[in-house]
Amino acid sequence: MRSRSLGSLDVSLLGLGGNNFGFPRDGAPKVSAVVCDQDRTTLIVRSALDAGITFFDTAEEYGLGQSEEFIGRALGVRRDEVVIATKCNSPASPTEGTGAGADRIVRSVEGSLRRLNTDRIDLLQLHFPDPSTPIEETLEGFDRVVRAGKVIQIGCSNFSAGQLDDAAASASAAGYESFVSAQEQYNLLNRRVETSIVPTLRKHGMCLIPYWPLSGGLLSGKYRRGETPAKGSRMSAQPPEELGKILSDRRFDKVEALAAFAQDRGHTLLELALSWLASQDLVASIIVGATTPEQIASNVSAMTWELTKDELEDLDVLESQWGSGSVAK
Repeated sequence: MRSRSLGSLDVSLLGLGGNNFGFPRDGAPKVSAVVCDQDRTTLIVRSALDAGITFFDTAEEYGLGQSEEFIGRALGVRRDEVVIATKCNSPASPTEGTGAGADRIVRSVEGSLRRLNTDRIDLLQLHFPDPSTPIEETLEGFDRVVRAGKVIQIGCSNFSAGQLDDAAASASAAGYESFVSAQEQYNLLNRRVETSIVPTLRKHGMCLIPYWPLSGGLLSGKYRRGETPAKGSRMSAQPPEELGKILSDRRFDKVEALAAFAQDRGHTLLELALSWLASQDLVASIIVGATTPEQIASNVSAMTWELTKDELEDLDVLESQWGSGSVAK
């Protein structure tokens, strides 16, 4: 497994997302029809370790804290072999309340450290911007936990280009720790970040952590036009009205064009989706979820295609036929 730099951290190019671990809160949309309890989580985490994955991404919100707990137990004595990333200011935290004030950040870190059974968080990310809290106050909280040695690096998620600029300027003015990474939705069906986010990340020397790299499974090749999603799949957990948007004819037009592109070159759609992201120089690690060890093996083996400059340019031409982000969810 190849690795890349994420600030001062060294992370595997493929990372394991923890949003499938733990039981969903009442009333929340299901990420997957499969619930990963502790035993299943441990099996998946150990399979990831054996495959060379060293970057694990979770959040205080996932499973109302259970994802962190399950990952901490699954890692056990192997904790120092990996880089753990978690997120605070989630819409629904286990106990620490909401918001991104400095004291709230500190409480979140204490809770995550306890649940993960560790003495530090390698990458702490702000899950969502908090419009009700000045970014300076949020950064004060991040700075406090870094200076206390409880967090190594800090990042953000779901920020706009303007919010990234504001955070960088505020950190510089106050002498606070600054964000080294941004986690954003990025895949071959949704390239919107290339318009403003990517140039902004370059300007500030930040790296990109893509989530939803397979667009909910559409880019894995397991969903086909006109077919009902299999029971237990991610799509089977979606409400009918949402499923119609995700599995639209327009999206399948592009999926099928991308699949043909890969097949013409002796590769699968899955190999194209992950290898294309790996070809992007700002990408530090690609976050992929899993509910079985087989998915881990499949995703790792798909990271073998090193696309040529011509192939990348051909994909850009294909993208221009739809317009950037025009078939995104």
